[in-house]
This record gives sequence, C-alpha cells and structure tokens, in this order.
Amino acid sequence: MADEQKPKAPKKTKAPKAQEPKETQDDLLTSAAKAIGTAAGKVASLAGAVVAEPKKSMKPAKLKKKNNPHVPRKLKKAQKKAALAKTRA
Repeated sequence: MADEQKPKAPKKTKAPKAQEPKETQDDLLTSAAKAIGTAAGKVASLAGAVVAEPKKSMKPAKLKKKNNPHVPRKLKKAQKKAALAKTRA
C-alpha cells in the first residue's frame, strides 16, 4: 500500500487582482508639470521664440599623414647589399 500513489488535487490558481490606478502625489505633480510645460511652449511659439541650435563641437584637427615611402625589410636589405657591393667594386 505504500507504493500506491494518491491522485493529486489540482492546484488552486489565484485570480488576478484588478489593477486600480492609484494617483499618488508624484503622479499629480508630473501631470501638472507636463501641462504647464506644454502651455509655456505654446505661448513661446506664439511669441516667436526661436530654439537655439546646438553648438558644433570643437574637435582638434586630425594629424596630417606623413608622405614617407615604406620599404619592406627584405627589399631594404637587398638595396643596402647592392649599394655596398657597388662601393667595393
């Protein structure tokens, strides 16, 4: 009888609670600030206020590339060897 398993009862699921919108003091302040900001923007646009463009950043000038020819090491050694042979001959 210890080997017999009893059928498990289905788990009870909790019903989702209804989310009630709670307006806290912070919510009221932010909504009031948004309303004031939009009203101020409308008044400013009617008055002809122009939004200033952001300034361009002053980056330092890029360094100029050097115009030195790059000679691979093997070729350079061969040129030195040929120049040395010319001076000896």
